[in-house]
Amino acid sequence: MNKLFRALAASAFVAVVASGCASGPQYKDVASSIPTLKKAQGRIYFYRSSSMFGAAMQPAINLNGQAVGKSQPGGFFFVDEPAGQYVVSTTTETEKTLSFKLDAGETKYVKTSVGLGLLVGRIIPTLESSDEATKDIEDLHYTGTPTAAASK
Repeated sequence: MNKLFRALAASAFVAVVASGCASGPQYKDVASSIPTLKKAQGRIYFYRSSSMFGAAMQPAINLNGQAVGKSQPGGFFFVDEPAGQYVVSTTTETEKTLSFKLDAGETKYVKTSVGLGLLVGRIIPTLESSDEATKDIEDLHYTGTPTAAASK
């Protein structure tokens, strides 16, 4: 009976954690449909690696105060924006922010990761290099709107 209980508990835990991970097509499946940038715009990729740690925390990612997506484990999405100053923010028990300048034709990569907090974890946005980010994104799932990659 004890073994059965442990097996059921382990199965339930795996199901809960797996349901928190991103689903959708992998980067390699959507890469060819990601449009080229318009001349006056830059692109910002947001991504989070696959990890069991903090999988239940999936706060909104805000760009200059507007929600543009969620920080989902194993997921990525992108937005195209005019050149300018940007502030990325995420909020769990505290707000974490990242500020940067985006130039026309430029691509920035914002990684969100889980940090330890007082009561719950925190989702922390950081800028990553193009080389590091493109390696990280290869195995992630697209979590943007289904038509965003094809229509931008």
